[in-house]
Amino acid sequence: MELIIGTRRWSTWSLRPWLVLRKTGVSFVETEVELRRGAATQADLAPYSPSGLAPVLKDGDLTIWDSLAICEYLAERFPEAALWPADATARAQARSAAAQMHSGFAALRSECPMALNQPPQAKDLSPATQEDIQKLVALWSYMLGRFGGPHLAGSWSIADAFYTPVATRLRTYGVNLADYGDDGAASDYVARLLADPDFRVWEDAAQG
Repeated sequence: MELIIGTRRWSTWSLRPWLVLRKTGVSFVETEVELRRGAATQADLAPYSPSGLAPVLKDGDLTIWDSLAICEYLAERFPEAALWPADATARAQARSAAAQMHSGFAALRSECPMALNQPPQAKDLSPATQEDIQKLVALWSYMLGRFGGPHLAGSWSIADAFYTPVATRLRTYGVNLADYGDDGAASDYVARLLADPDFRVWEDAAQG
């Protein structure tokens, strides 16, 4: 099994399935393709990806080129890893949260890109990005309250992989979640995501 990823410092789409694959405990080959922000990279990824985008999972003669599709495949391929909650309600809401991140929060993504090599520094945020952060706090607070933590649907799941890059953005751009309605639960959740041993492996490699 091989996972082709983009530049570790800023490829949020690559980080998500990489974390999920690590949680399966299986060994895999990792191929990093350096991406150039602001420039076309399709040619660099063309040998690996039908879409010209990263990440890409190769499992035998199977190729999967979307981060959420990769994660869903891994959940089916390795059911013993419990990548989605066993409880149907928790699983449905964890999937909803992951899908919301997969397709939403456009202002936050655009204005606050992941930059693991950048020291934390607060920045002025647009109203649209502030609204995205308020939505994050509301979502996280709701799910942590409903399922009791420590992660969104109880134990760690694919949903938490999808929000780990968000946690790095909040740290990098000095976002104080208390300013957006957090009672401490969302901030504690961010700290748990950033302390995850697998994420620390990714971050150390990104900065090495």
